[in-house]
Amino acid sequence: MPSFLAHDGTELAYHVTGTGEPLVCVPGGPGRASRYLGDLGGLPRRLIRLDGRGTGDSATPADPGTYRWDRLAEDVEALREHLGLDRMDLLAHSAGANVAVRYAGLRPARLRSLCLVAPSPVAVGLTPTEEDWQAGLELRAHEPWYAAALAEFLADEGVERHRFFYGPWTERAAAHSAGAEEECGEAAADGFYAPSPVTPEEVRAGLAALDAPALLLTGDLDVHPCRLHARPFAALFRDATLVTLPGAGHFPWVDDLGAFVSAVSGFLDELAGRDGLTRRA
Repeated sequence: MPSFLAHDGTELAYHVTGTGEPLVCVPGGPGRASRYLGDLGGLPRRLIRLDGRGTGDSATPADPGTYRWDRLAEDVEALREHLGLDRMDLLAHSAGANVAVRYAGLRPARLRSLCLVAPSPVAVGLTPTEEDWQAGLELRAHEPWYAAALAEFLADEGVERHRFFYGPWTERAAAHSAGAEEECGEAAADGFYAPSPVTPEEVRAGLAALDAPALLLTGDLDVHPCRLHARPFAALFRDATLVTLPGAGHFPWVDDLGAFVSAVSGFLDELAGRDGLTRRA
């Protein structure tokens, strides 16, 4: 398993799948190992999936304070240095979006593009409310499984509650959800949203100065309030494309891999053409 040393000496692992131009991927959770990203529905890129500290094949840090979302941005920079990339395309999912936008503000010259999938907007001050979550749950109120899944969701246990995070409950969705608990590092999850001195205003200012184009992609059935905050989130960028996939939930590459791959590849291919690059399939 390839690995590198973070700036504090913690050994971090990453996984490489596919071929073509590299796309560095930051998982969400928070604190979830990158395995759940898989090949992102067969996205035709060389995916470089980072296992965050204390998750997957990465080591546990000596300082638990380094689990915090803003400090994890330095691990992304250490990976970029290790890979020898002058500029990179960066994709982040869910809670990982907080890490990615902090990185974008700190090192805007190192980004060629930014893809945020079902992005958590906490770092920019768009904090989801209980009412936001309730609205997401009620999207599925007509489903025959709603009552049983809602009871499990509120109790935070059971298999049925995972249905809220997917569009159609297919065999693929059920298999994907099965690894949710075992893929999470408890300390990494607990430390991710620890109080930070970095303010939303500081993160927003970094995004306002970012020249790299951004894609924000959500599913219209996502229980997570990221779908409600996607438009104001996108407005914080100079150059942002907002895509909502119908019938998709929090893991759109699982629900509709064709639409997901088309949206992300289209965004990246357009950028590659603009830069005079040829994507290697």
